[in-house]
Amino acid sequence: MGSYHGPKAKVQRRFGEVLVPRPKYQRVVEKRPYPPGHLGRDKQFRSRRRSDYGLQLDEKQKLAFIYNVREGQMRRYYLKAAKQPGPTGANMLVALECRLDNLVYRAGFAGTIWAARQMVSHKHILVNGRAVNIPSYSVRPGEIVTLRQRMHNNPQVEQWMTEAGTAPPYLTVDKNAFSATLERPPSREEIPVLINEQLVVEFYNRRT
Repeated sequence: MGSYHGPKAKVQRRFGEVLVPRPKYQRVVEKRPYPPGHLGRDKQFRSRRRSDYGLQLDEKQKLAFIYNVREGQMRRYYLKAAKQPGPTGANMLVALECRLDNLVYRAGFAGTIWAARQMVSHKHILVNGRAVNIPSYSVRPGEIVTLRQRMHNNPQVEQWMTEAGTAPPYLTVDKNAFSATLERPPSREEIPVLINEQLVVEFYNRRT
């Protein structure tokens, strides 16, 4: 499943919020707080009430953008989550959060989910000492994600790790060893994603 390569600031302007917490995107959204395109500045156009379907579609597209997942893969996450016990939306978010590329990003080894995906695809990431080049690989509790030795002195990686905030509580990061361990599946409250996942579930319920 391919990665999104389009203009990321433009996507976030369309939703009117910063979905990827980086200073450059914050500046763009604050400077141009309206959707892109020739109708973007039209207050009447922007103030129109969205339908329920439109709101559901927006949440689904935001979630896909945040985790850099395409539609076919998103639908498979939903179908799998719906078969598991517990809330479908929370199950879906937990599965997305435990993707290898996402944990590389959460650990601070990459500055964005897109950079994390590239690092995984280029075999710069090990899981329990073995190279894994599948971004969607589902990391299990107890597995150790490590950055290859040859990347330890990479200036970009050093900058990312310096700028990285505190890792989420379900992930233990050892910056000296360039490793991160998934201690347990995250709870919904611990996943730092401001999404109404119930709207995503309702979107897919319409289509099943």
